[in-house]
Amino acid sequence: MKSRHKQPSSSTSSTPFIRVGPSGVHGLGAFATRDLPAEAFLGLYEGRRYSKHEIATKVWDDQLTYLFTLSNHETIDGAKGGNGTRHLNHACEPNCEAVEEYDEGGELVLKFQTLVAVDAGDELFIDYSLTADDGSPPSKYPCYCGSPNCRGTMLAPVDSLVEKVVQPAPPSPFGDLPW
Repeated sequence: MKSRHKQPSSSTSSTPFIRVGPSGVHGLGAFATRDLPAEAFLGLYEGRRYSKHEIATKVWDDQLTYLFTLSNHETIDGAKGGNGTRHLNHACEPNCEAVEEYDEGGELVLKFQTLVAVDAGDELFIDYSLTADDGSPPSKYPCYCGSPNCRGTMLAPVDSLVEKVVQPAPPSPFGDLPW
């Protein structure tokens, strides 16, 4: 009689330092499986890739999405063939970051790495820094991270306007010349 229990897989995880489990912030979260130093590689964001045109024609119906748009305008859908990196939740003071780089084949990839040292069991967060192309208010993208400097939204921070005092240019030593 065959066992109904799943046999251990001989393949290794593409994200060995991430365990997915219930999050206190939102749904499922990604957690460190061991102590990790700053700049530790967590994994590549994997999934189906869409062109800018394909994304524009797709209907999402406000469903839960795992979309990450790259600087080359391709979008990776982590819900289609993704891995544990898709469960990194948003925090306004993240302990991880997403970094774009080109792989050996010249494809733009997105890798996740720690910003600071994290302890085994810590939830891993990135700052989503979303943009609302449709002009939606920040309240449509609420943040529940609870950090002391929480912006209250997952939208990208609005840069503070810094007043610059314009100093007059010093007189040119060539100001009296005819040309």
